[in-house]
Amino acid sequence: MASAWVGSRGTVKDFPGFSAGKDADAIRKAIKGLGTDEDSLIAILTQRSNAQRQLIAKEYQAACGKDLKDDLKGDLSGNFEHLMVSLTLPPAYFDAKQLKKAMKGTGTTESILIEILASRTSKQMKDVGDAYYTVYGKSLGDEISSETSGDFRKALLFLANSRREETSKVDENLAKKDAEILYNAGENKWGTDEDKFIEILCLRSLPQLRLTFDAYMKICKKSIEESIAGEISGHLEDLLLAIVKCARNTSSFFAERLYKSVKGAGTDEFTLTRIMVSRSEMDMLDIRAEFKKLAGYSLHSAIKSDTAGDYGEALLKLCGGDD
Repeated sequence: MASAWVGSRGTVKDFPGFSAGKDADAIRKAIKGLGTDEDSLIAILTQRSNAQRQLIAKEYQAACGKDLKDDLKGDLSGNFEHLMVSLTLPPAYFDAKQLKKAMKGTGTTESILIEILASRTSKQMKDVGDAYYTVYGKSLGDEISSETSGDFRKALLFLANSRREETSKVDENLAKKDAEILYNAGENKWGTDEDKFIEILCLRSLPQLRLTFDAYMKICKKSIEESIAGEISGHLEDLLLAIVKCARNTSSFFAERLYKSVKGAGTDEFTLTRIMVSRSEMDMLDIRAEFKKLAGYSLHSAIKSDTAGDYGEALLKLCGGDD
């Protein structure tokens, strides 16, 4: 499972000279008795790869007879607890938990569904679907079906069911053909044929989509983003625009999400935690570069001024440095 979740542009790597037993013992000491040694928890959990954290959790279970994440939950609180517990989950399980949270209770947090489903690869979504079924005993597709509706549901299900092609091969003729179909489904007709937008944007590989967007611009003299914004509305519009953004530059998509989470009054800690945890081993270096381009200041400085205490310290470690 891990290989689909580790990129070459992460800030968190395998820790050299790693010993799961030693780390498990240090964590046990850090949370045993009165008070907690938060610094030790931060030093270990943010500086080990996810694969290494899984080995630590196994050793911890063997030595203490208890689940590491349960002990962390019992000992910590607030945003810091949420972050530390998140770091102990395998990536697909972490995503599954976020999706469950987005669909739980009354109302659905569509922005979380959109963020995860628009940005994950088909291989990753297969892992997430398996993890979701393992933990909740229900199919992710069925849950999405009962919590969403209409064209938005249709598009989400294409993505949840790993229907997107994954290949680096591109076909120029297909790109032209798809661009024509999109033009005729929207700008060139009265009303909009949403199905065509959904099928092309949710099924074609990302390199193929980039070629299609170029062909579309030539035919329509408008960007695909402008057409989607003009032709489609609501959550489907948000999802399709997120897919276009990820196809063009996934790191830029996340930089924008992070910028929105720290900008203005109040901080969206859930989004901040979710992205810092899920991208720290994938492309955090690129996200940092895109963030600086967008904001004019570094992600490191944004986290520093917007968060505090152990939570802030741990996030800065995942960020990995200032730009």
